Amino acid sequence: MIKMKTNLIKFILLPGLLLLSLTEGRAQQEAMFTQYMFNGLVLNPAYAGSHESLSATLLFRDQWTGLPQAPSTQTFSIHSPVKNAKIALGLQFIHDKLAIFEQYGVNGSYAYRIFTAKGTLSLGLQFGFTSYQAKLSDLIPQDPSDPVFQGNVRKTMPNFGAGVYYYTDRFYIGLSAPQLVTNSLSNDIVEIDADARQERHYFLTAGHVFNLSHNVKLKPNVLIKAVEGAPIQMDLNANVLFSDVLWLGLSWRSLSDIDALIELQLTDQLLLGYSYDFAS
Repeated sequence: MIKMKTNLIKFILLPGLLLLSLTEGRAQQEAMFTQYMFNGLVLNPAYAGSHESLSATLLFRDQWTGLPQAPSTQTFSIHSPVKNAKIALGLQFIHDKLAIFEQYGVNGSYAYRIFTAKGTLSLGLQFGFTSYQAKLSDLIPQDPSDPVFQGNVRKTMPNFGAGVYYYTDRFYIGLSAPQLVTNSLSNDIVEIDADARQERHYFLTAGHVFNLSHNVKLKPNVLIKAVEGAPIQMDLNANVLFSDVLWLGLSWRSLSDIDALIELQLTDQLLLGYSYDFAS
């Protein structure tokens, strides 16, 4: 992992694809991020403080722009080590919307870091809340008298997660489960499916930086995602950094997409990024 400069504030703006399904916990429920390698806090609470400075990231994702009820997600995260301490703290906000389903979430992260001669081992915990709603009344059912469609589902659900993250100047690897509580998504008023619930998600990430020349660096990354009841998914990525200013990258997501990425270091404290996913 490349160390960021002191007092770095990093903003990444990235439209892309959001994959979200809430049917019986048999698909990915967490938001997908094409540029996960530039914002690890959304996947792993142990990532907090890894830049050794204050770092903030803003992300936007949109699919099928211009179409009604199209999927979209927005996140803001900020994290920093605590001065003269081995701990780091982080905070993230997320908003997901897909048709009648909408979620707002806030999570706080705590990381305890163990410094070694070659790198840093970070152990992280996360705790937060998600406000979930399904606007069933917006649907037009074949049978308007069906009681299932007479009301809306609204729930506020607590959750917690954990992760471990090891990093050096050139390498990182992390394992996390940011959502460990399997909250039910039904309620006492409207019950679509008694088995509808949040499922546990597991993420394994790794990456390494190689010097190809004085001004060119190669950084391959991998993300393996697993959710109970769904196929394991893998993201393979390779980014090339030119003169510490321009990142160009390509990614392949199993069962899904090919992605193009670009990042531009506008100043020492500002990074702007964009990605586009080509659905297969």
